[in-house]
Amino acid sequence: MRKILVVGAGQAGLQLALGLQSHGYEVTLMSNRTADEIRSGRVMSTQCMFHTALQHERDLQLNFWESQAPKIEGLGVSVAAPGSWGEGPAARAIDWVGRLDGYAQSVDQRVKMAGWMETFAQRGGQLVIHGAAVGDLDYFARTYDLVLVSAGKGELVQMFGRDASRSPYSEPQRALAVSYVHGLGPRPEHPDFYAVRCNLVPGVGELFVMPTLTTSGPADILFWEGIPGGPLDVFNGVKDPSEHLSLTLELMERYTPWEHARATKAELTDAGGTLAGRYAPTVRNPIGRLPGGGLVLGVADVVVANDPITGQGSNSASKCAASYLASILEQGEKEFDETWMQETFDRYWNTAQHVTKWTNAMLAPPPEHILNLIGAAGQLQPVADRFANAFNDPADFENFFYEPEKTEAYLASVTAGA
Repeated sequence: MRKILVVGAGQAGLQLALGLQSHGYEVTLMSNRTADEIRSGRVMSTQCMFHTALQHERDLQLNFWESQAPKIEGLGVSVAAPGSWGEGPAARAIDWVGRLDGYAQSVDQRVKMAGWMETFAQRGGQLVIHGAAVGDLDYFARTYDLVLVSAGKGELVQMFGRDASRSPYSEPQRALAVSYVHGLGPRPEHPDFYAVRCNLVPGVGELFVMPTLTTSGPADILFWEGIPGGPLDVFNGVKDPSEHLSLTLELMERYTPWEHARATKAELTDAGGTLAGRYAPTVRNPIGRLPGGGLVLGVADVVVANDPITGQGSNSASKCAASYLASILEQGEKEFDETWMQETFDRYWNTAQHVTKWTNAMLAPPPEHILNLIGAAGQLQPVADRFANAFNDPADFENFFYEPEKTEAYLASVTAGA
């Protein structure tokens, strides 16, 4: 029986550990917190998982909350009319919603990670509650067939060097502020189905609103992404959760009053329901070298960390775990050597590169053909639907998004067929 150590108990680490466990591997999982500490702690992320990522969970029979979590059937885009918030309430220049082919869902990672961790232990996995340092891994690398690092923050990440050729940004491109709330009303124009709402405020930032399942039941996530130094970059140093929510709502009233209108009764789900921070999107070299000569393989956002503007973090983590699981199973009894590690990452990068390209494009001011595309989706439902479904399969953006010629040809073909 091959022995594998997984360091880090997030979406990728737990999914991979449980997947390996189901195939008879002897798996040890290291987490710096217990399941109870995770469940009662602060929210860790925003997350909206689309069909492919959810299917990876179903394949491992880990979709424990599927019947409870809101089924998200659409993805809407609203664009504030440039400068309209200067004189009075902001107006929408664009507003549409695309229908998803397969529904999306969001489960608060406090709920999911705590539940999965308990499942891993119940199924006989060895769970070690301990923060891992490089020195610990030096020892473990000699006693395990493979060490996987999926702890995306802290000292361990420094083992993986930045890949400058795939990391165009050296500084954070957005300041992030998250609130989990109860009491949000439906969008009046579509009260009958759940949708993720992407509100773009040109030159200022973005507000995302997404239905979720949290520790206290169904809820919504309000998520501001502010351009650094701009009017949304005001959460640094705000420690009080109620102050954080008040600030969130004030900014909504000014920049996205159509979302604020349904948030008048919003209140935090719990004292841990807020989060603020920022980080530079970075792709890293996948193999970490230990002082004793051992090698470890980086997983998910340890090696490919994108800004959350495109909602891909948990999706990418799920896809990475599924890809790595397949590579490990295919390796059989052969050594997990450096060549295998690089090939395993390269296989994942075939998918991940599309996410990175799209996310980095969305962080930049949109060129004219993208504005035309987003505008056209308001008149042409097939365009809205295709844009929405590309959140599930970002590789499709290659066909109609990046190059003006492809965008124009695509819009012309839809218009001709309409």
